[in-house]
Amino acid sequence: MQKLIETKNLFTDFNTFEGVVKALNGVGLVVNEGETYGLVGESGCGKSVAVRSLMRIVQAPGRITEGKVLIFFRAEDRSRGIDILRRSEAYMTSIRGDSISMIFQEACTSLNPVLSIGFQVGESFHFHRRAQMLEETIRDLDEELGRGGFFLARGWKVLSRALFARELGALKEYEGAIDRIDHELYRLEEAGSGEPLRRKGALQRRRDRLGEKSVLAEIARRVPGFRRYRRRLERTVRRHVVELLRSLGVPNPERIAEGYPHELSGGMQQRIVIAIALACHPVLLIADEPTSNLDVTIQAQIVELIKSLKQKVISSVLFITHDLGLVAEICDRASVMYAGDIAETASVRELFRQPLHPYTQGLLASVPKLSQAGELATIPGTVPNLIDPPTGCRFHPRCPHAMEVCKGVKPPTIEHSPGHWVACYLYSDGKK
Repeated sequence: MQKLIETKNLFTDFNTFEGVVKALNGVGLVVNEGETYGLVGESGCGKSVAVRSLMRIVQAPGRITEGKVLIFFRAEDRSRGIDILRRSEAYMTSIRGDSISMIFQEACTSLNPVLSIGFQVGESFHFHRRAQMLEETIRDLDEELGRGGFFLARGWKVLSRALFARELGALKEYEGAIDRIDHELYRLEEAGSGEPLRRKGALQRRRDRLGEKSVLAEIARRVPGFRRYRRRLERTVRRHVVELLRSLGVPNPERIAEGYPHELSGGMQQRIVIAIALACHPVLLIADEPTSNLDVTIQAQIVELIKSLKQKVISSVLFITHDLGLVAEICDRASVMYAGDIAETASVRELFRQPLHPYTQGLLASVPKLSQAGELATIPGTVPNLIDPPTGCRFHPRCPHAMEVCKGVKPPTIEHSPGHWVACYLYSDGKK
């Protein structure tokens, strides 16, 4: 199966007054094309930090200190990938919301309360699909001009079409130049010399110069009488917004697009957040606990929506949750995370049928079952303080099978059986 994205030995720290929080401790995961991959663990284990590091949106005082994040869907050599941690912020901006999108926790805090729903959903079309929007607007104007009309109205349409065509031409020239710059950067990185570092600044300045707007378009924006031509583009974007909302089962999408987040229920707000993430048909959708703080019926609707979208629109889904039931229902493969480490990775069937890591076994044993009476099983101890985490395996203070070697060195991740990976000395005969 073809890899889509991979993290290697990823470390992320947060500098605080109390000390350095070692949130990620060499995380490695692989999401393949066409699969739903689950990342499961209790609150505070580093799931959200892992995906934010993957997206390069870790905010201060956090920082990625080590590791690689490889994307394969843009690489010329699909076997090698592109390390996006070495690329510019402009490069990442072209990926976020387009090739990779994210549904954040707490839909109500993800939406801007003072901007309309239509504006917030439409931003992705403006930023990532502007050429398509311009082409459709020009096509609409050509159809209207072909039908005739009053001289003054036709004059405005002719002028608008000329402005849009000029902007479209400049945009296509810019995108072509950016592709050539990215190709050159990739070639230099593959050469493995110091040349990419020396030329990075020059290439970035070229990118910035190419992004300058045309003088004609700037004049049209600043003169009040000419601003009306922009409304045609807004009309095209609004049409796409309404179609997207309708496809997600939003009732009366025209009215919703004119409304504001506070006017919607929690479940409807979550659908709007999903619409923003799906606007550009990403190859990877990251869903960070998309059902949190929703009632059970709405949770079921959101899960079914994501499953149906996975079949129709999205290539792959990275699903973040602490709910093992959701993992069993929606995921193909899953990783179990504990205190910034990946403890175990396997297919969902194998993970539930034969869990290997003591932490995974404890998690599954703690799930309540209707067929069993008595007290629930628990994992003794508490989650460690990541400012001063345990040495070696971070789970060893709570592990019933801990050995002396577990306290000294972090266990290697080994493939116990095909596709079933575990980081535990129980399966490496206590060898480092």
